[in-house]
Amino acid sequence: MKQNRGLILCAVMALLFGCLWGCGTDTVSSTQHRVALVAKSTETEFWLSVFAGAEAAATEYNIKLSIIGPETEEDYETQNQMVADAVAAGAEALVFSAIDYENNAAAIDSAAKAGVKIVAIDSNVASEAVSTYIGTNNYAAGQIAAQAALERVEGPLKVGIVNYDISSANGQEREQGAVDAFTQSGRAEIAGVINTLAEASYAQGDTSTLLENFPDINVLLAFNEPTSVGAAKAVEKLGLSEEIFLVGFDSNVVTIDALQEGSVDALIVQNPYAMGYLGVESAYKLLTGQGGNLERTVDTSTQIVDKSNIFTMDSQKALFAFEQQWD
Repeated sequence: MKQNRGLILCAVMALLFGCLWGCGTDTVSSTQHRVALVAKSTETEFWLSVFAGAEAAATEYNIKLSIIGPETEEDYETQNQMVADAVAAGAEALVFSAIDYENNAAAIDSAAKAGVKIVAIDSNVASEAVSTYIGTNNYAAGQIAAQAALERVEGPLKVGIVNYDISSANGQEREQGAVDAFTQSGRAEIAGVINTLAEASYAQGDTSTLLENFPDINVLLAFNEPTSVGAAKAVEKLGLSEEIFLVGFDSNVVTIDALQEGSVDALIVQNPYAMGYLGVESAYKLLTGQGGNLERTVDTSTQIVDKSNIFTMDSQKALFAFEQQWD
């Protein structure tokens, strides 16, 4: 009997020690992995929200995270150099948003050949090395933007489109989605399309020129935060708030104020915080052997905010997503 008790005690102790050493340790690795987030820029509220989500995930998963990006959303060459520098500094994974779908590809391929895991967020890149893309379904978002105008504006639509860099995949996908939706409606005509720098001042000037060249435009679409800010300022300065239905993208103090005042009529709001968080989380999973569970594409969703729903809880959460200062 005493011998049996001893065997039982040993078995219980073995189970206890096994649980102490094994239970709960498969969630977060004790090894601090190095991840670099290479963004399109570091200036807009959109990207600050991405960074906040990324840093939250880095804290949760014990990641040493670096965040870098060029001064403008057109400088793909600096972005390529930042990728090379991050690899040289020991990054094990990249969370990357491509300025140029084609011209960023070689840098990403080189990083992958060096053994670096690749996660794309916001704007994809032409590389087979990308393990997962996390962001908006941009074609669908363009359709949603067009539908927002089609449902709210009566009669024929003369449409102006304000887009950013022509080589950026997400902007071109949004434009294609919008154009297809307008074409299928049978009552919309694309009057003019411009590609401008992703800076509010340039977008304002180019939008003003577009509206002066095509005075019959009654619907205007702008496809990211800086172009939306610029387009809203152009519409307001030209005194066309009543004549033009403006659909913008993303949440910004200027566009939110313009939505309340009338120079912006609807905003297509993305979820940049989720892009940052899920991007870093996916990098962690790739580095800890959990990459087989990742989906090839993760849609972080969008929603329409206009005057009718701006003060609802869901809209307020989308418009004023958690942000923090980033240096």
